[in-house]
Amino acid sequence: MTATPPTQQSTFPQTWRARILTSPPLIAPARQFVYPLYVPGEDDAMGRGALLLDIKPANAPNFLATCALGFRDPTLPTGIFPCPRPDDILAVAGGYAYLIDTLAPERCLHLPVRPTTQVLSAPSADVILLAGFHNVIAIDATGLRWQSARLSWEGVTLTEVRDGHLHGTGWDLHTDRELPFTLDVTTGHHTGGGFQL
Repeated sequence: MTATPPTQQSTFPQTWRARILTSPPLIAPARQFVYPLYVPGEDDAMGRGALLLDIKPANAPNFLATCALGFRDPTLPTGIFPCPRPDDILAVAGGYAYLIDTLAPERCLHLPVRPTTQVLSAPSADVILLAGFHNVIAIDATGLRWQSARLSWEGVTLTEVRDGHLHGTGWDLHTDRELPFTLDVTTGHHTGGGFQL
């Protein structure tokens, strides 16, 4: 399994080190965590496979994180990303995104965009943005900042963050075209996009 890099270069500082493992370690660390915690209807989540991470937090022993794959689709992102809060790590496994506090790894937020189709780091706005099929979420130093309204009938593409606004496109069912949107990264409010009733 290979890591998919962020669309833009991330410059978020981080207090941890992490590496993606291709198989379970022969000698596992004492601390091991499995994500997500039980979710009704997700009994077979680990059956799809998992992203295995060896994570070394600042001033604490390393731990093994086993992150269930959302989907086996190779076009969905898989990788690890620094976050606005230096102690957090964003792990994306086959489109399932996990926000892990490396200092308290029992606290993990299974993010609501499922699947995550694109990750865009925006250090200038102090957020990391995750796109799904219909909307976008923003993660800041406190966790989930906002979730946008629907931007597309099916498919959101993130282009860039410029002057405090996210630019992207969303597909319009009625015209079969990708229509541009602009989204305020502070509030999540948008104009444009492809979702019109």
